[in-house]
Amino acid sequence: MSEPSGISRSGSPGRGGAHRARSFRRALVAVAATIGLAAAAATVATAPANASAPTPPSGWSQVFLDDFNGAAGSGVNTANWLYDTGTSYPGGAGNWGTGEVESMTSSTSNVSLDGNGNLLITPRRDSSGHWTSGRIETNRTDFQPPAGGKLRVQARIQMPNVTGAAAKGYWPAFWMLGSPFRGNYQNWPGVGELDIMENVQGLNTDWATMHCGTNPGGPCNETSGIGNSTSCTGSTCQAGFHTYAMEWDRSTSPEEIRFYLDGVNFHTVKANQVDATTWANATNHGYFVILNVAMGGGFPGAFGGGPDSGTEPNHPMAVDYVQVLTSGGGGGTTPPPTGNRDAYSAIQAESYDSQSGVATETTSDSGGGKDMGWLANGDWALYKGVDFGSSAARQFTARVASGAASGVSGLVEVRLDSRSNAPIGSFAVGDTGGWQSWRSIPANISAVTGTHDVYLTFTSGQPADFVNVNWFDFGH
Repeated sequence: MSEPSGISRSGSPGRGGAHRARSFRRALVAVAATIGLAAAAATVATAPANASAPTPPSGWSQVFLDDFNGAAGSGVNTANWLYDTGTSYPGGAGNWGTGEVESMTSSTSNVSLDGNGNLLITPRRDSSGHWTSGRIETNRTDFQPPAGGKLRVQARIQMPNVTGAAAKGYWPAFWMLGSPFRGNYQNWPGVGELDIMENVQGLNTDWATMHCGTNPGGPCNETSGIGNSTSCTGSTCQAGFHTYAMEWDRSTSPEEIRFYLDGVNFHTVKANQVDATTWANATNHGYFVILNVAMGGGFPGAFGGGPDSGTEPNHPMAVDYVQVLTSGGGGGTTPPPTGNRDAYSAIQAESYDSQSGVATETTSDSGGGKDMGWLANGDWALYKGVDFGSSAARQFTARVASGAASGVSGLVEVRLDSRSNAPIGSFAVGDTGGWQSWRSIPANISAVTGTHDVYLTFTSGQPADFVNVNWFDFGH
């Protein structure tokens, strides 16, 4: 959620590029449109407030859906969503990096279901003038097109139904951030941001923007980004529900990311609009989805300012559904988990069951395939069902590479069954001579038998990336 007007939600200097120095390693990806999906979105836009998400067209698979069905006054499904609270990410820029004035909460006063199939995110103002609101993001961070395929992310939304002076400071949004941002919070805009819908001040306008590159300026014109806007028709954005969508297509050349309002493509970003490094850096990983209503900040400020005494609280953004679809290229967003893994055979790092803050890339290591990269402090990956047998494992070996700068290093740790459990072993790694300069590093571990979920966790005293992992295994 960033301001096409020139001041970005994620664009504070405090979120600079921990991953940026490695951007040359990313492989090109992007997007184009699908006529059948566009027609379906246009039809849904005229449906009632509690409309169901559209059935995926032929050739498309649904990989995520929340229809927000549930009892009135209940919170969101925490299997799908996590709450952002307070005024920043832990260690991130204050006021969410934009100067917005509200505190985000997990209270059902701010984030709740209405009992009619809609999510309501409602800004409130207390008697002392303090604003609260809501911001949620998907637990999943792996939304991206399969190789050679397409991704579509869409939501049916009614913006807060308030206009004019009473809407001063309102800033609702439906947007996405690159997965390496989670847990790092210092690498924007290089890891990419896709703003599918932004609106300010109750204007009948939908802004869509891609953020990438470096800040300020750079190939993506930060902090403005590469954006465009259009108006809602039939009913205003505030008076009715409309469908906001993004398609990311890895099957076209040049690749494209396209943005839609009610099935009409009004903004397209092509891979050849920026250099290959910038495009790859922003697209060679998954994304997570965010819904929020901010109050004040740089974007509303560019259109008249933040909330004042005339601003009316209590007008919610209503979300009917959020849906994610994929097409082609195998139809998945992550490598399928293998399960029932043998601890004593090489476990490919990219075969994780879940992760935070990591991405995969083609490796030049012997055997080829992919490695897991962009690993920094706080990142992790989970491998379920690793069978150690009845004879205890006492050693861990990982195939790693690093092009970390001088003075940058960190720990590769092994934890069992929970990320909060103490490591059973670890080793330190710094520069090995390059991000594809591989070596196998062993470490002793506490004795392990039986079957466990294995977490690889990455800890460093610096925010910069410090290691890639190709595979790992265990020994007696």
